[in-house]
Amino acid sequence: MEKIDMIVNSPHFYTMAGEGVGYKTGVSMAVDKGKIIAIEDTEKIKNEYEGEEVLNLDHHAVLPGFIDAHMHTGLAVMRGLAQDTNNWMMYGLQPFDNACTRKEKLAGSKLAIIEAVKTGTTTIGDFEDGMEDVCSFIEKLGSRGHITQTIREAKRRVYKPGELYEFDENLGKESLNKNIDLYEKWHNKDNGRIKVLFGPQGADFVSKEMLMKVQKIAKERNTKIHMHTQQGDRETYQVEKRYGKRPIAWLNEIGFLDDTLIAVHLTDADDNEAKVVAESGASMILCPGSIGIIDGIVPPSTAFQETGGNVALGSDQAPGNNCHNIINEMKLAALFNKIKYQNPEKIPAWKALRMATIEGAKAVGLGESIGSLEVGKKADFIAVDLNKPSMLPLYTKPMRNIVPNLVYSARGEEVAISVVDGKVIYRDGKILNINEKEVFQEVNKYTDGIGERASKEFWEIDGTNAQFMKEDKL
Repeated sequence: MEKIDMIVNSPHFYTMAGEGVGYKTGVSMAVDKGKIIAIEDTEKIKNEYEGEEVLNLDHHAVLPGFIDAHMHTGLAVMRGLAQDTNNWMMYGLQPFDNACTRKEKLAGSKLAIIEAVKTGTTTIGDFEDGMEDVCSFIEKLGSRGHITQTIREAKRRVYKPGELYEFDENLGKESLNKNIDLYEKWHNKDNGRIKVLFGPQGADFVSKEMLMKVQKIAKERNTKIHMHTQQGDRETYQVEKRYGKRPIAWLNEIGFLDDTLIAVHLTDADDNEAKVVAESGASMILCPGSIGIIDGIVPPSTAFQETGGNVALGSDQAPGNNCHNIINEMKLAALFNKIKYQNPEKIPAWKALRMATIEGAKAVGLGESIGSLEVGKKADFIAVDLNKPSMLPLYTKPMRNIVPNLVYSARGEEVAISVVDGKVIYRDGKILNINEKEVFQEVNKYTDGIGERASKEFWEIDGTNAQFMKEDKL
C-alpha cells in the first residue's frame, strides 16, 4: 500500500473535466506532494493508498477552488464608500483613495483576501500598487496568488469630466520598475503558487510607448498582461481624444491584442468589439457585481464566449461592489445576462460554475495546473456543506440540484474546507494560518483617519453620496 499525503472521500465530486461539470460519485481522490494522483472507485483508493490525512466529507460536494481573477484588495479598507454615483472613479472613490496610506490599504488587502478564501476562492487575482506585502500575506495564508503591480503614467488627482489625463513619464518608469522587481522576487515562488503579471492600468492611463514596452517585457518573461480594457466611457473618451479611435480598435491597430492579454471588464465594448478581442486570442474577466453597481451595464461576456473566448469572473473592489465572493459573481453573471437577453437559458448555473473554475483558469493562463480535479493537476479544491439550509433539500434524481443551489442560493458560508497545493488552509469557519481577529481589529483602526483626510475633497466634489448625507439618506 502506497503512503500518500491525503485521501478525500465524498459522495459528490464535480471535477469540471470535459465540457460540463464532470460529476462523479462512488469515487475518492488521492493527493500527494500537492497534486492529484488519482480519482478512482472508493474501494480501489482504499486498497491502494494510505493517507497521512483523510478528509471524510460525508455530506459535502467537492469542487475545484474558485478563481477570483480580478481584485483590488487594498480598496476593501474603503468598502461601501462609492456606490450609487455617476463618475464613480473620480467623484466616488478618488477622495477616499487619495486619503489612504499604503499601510491602510494593506489592512484592506488582508481583509479582502480573508473574505474571499472563506467563500471558496483559492486563487487571488490581485491588482494594485505596492504588492510586496500582499505577496507576503498570501504566502503565509497559503492561497494561490496571481498578482499584478499597477503601471500608470497618469498623475493621481481628481480629473473633471472631459479633462485629459496628465502623463508623467517618470511615474510610468517607476511603476514599471516596481512591476519588474516584483516579478523577479515573487514569480513562481513557493513551487509556482505565486505568479506575477504586468499591469498597465488601462490604455487611457499609459502612453502607447509604455504599452508596447510592457508587452515586450511580458512576452520575454512568459507571463501575462492584466489590464482594464475599454472599461468605460471615460476610457473611450480619453483614447478617442488622443488617438482618434475607440480603445479596442486602437489596441488592435498597434498589435496589443493577443494571447498575452487578459482584458478586464470590456464595459464600454459592444458585441462586435468583444468578438475582436476574443478572436485575437486574448481572454476576458467579467466583474458583474462591480460593473452593475458602478455603471449599470452588463458587459458583452456572452458574445465573447460565443466567439470561443475564455471568460473568468472577478469581484473587483469593495467600494463599488461591496464583497469579494465569487459565488455572488456567479449568480450575478447568470442573472444579468438572462435579463439582458430576456432569455432564462443564458449562462445556466453550470456555465457560471465553469467560469469560476476551469474556464477562469484558462482565461488567466493557469488552465494546465488548476481549475479542474484531474490527475496531474494541483490539488486546489473546496468542499461545500450540503446540509446548510441554502443547499437543502438535496436531489440527485431525476436531476441533481447541487450546482443550481450553489450558484443561485448559496452565500459562501456553505464552504467548509479549502485546500491549496494539497494543504488545508481553511476549515469550518477558520483561516488556519492567519489570526483573523487581528486583521479585523486593525482595519477598523483606520476608518476615522481616512474619513477625516477625505472630508475636504468629498464635500468640495459634492457628489451623489455627499447629497445623500445632507439629506439623511445614508
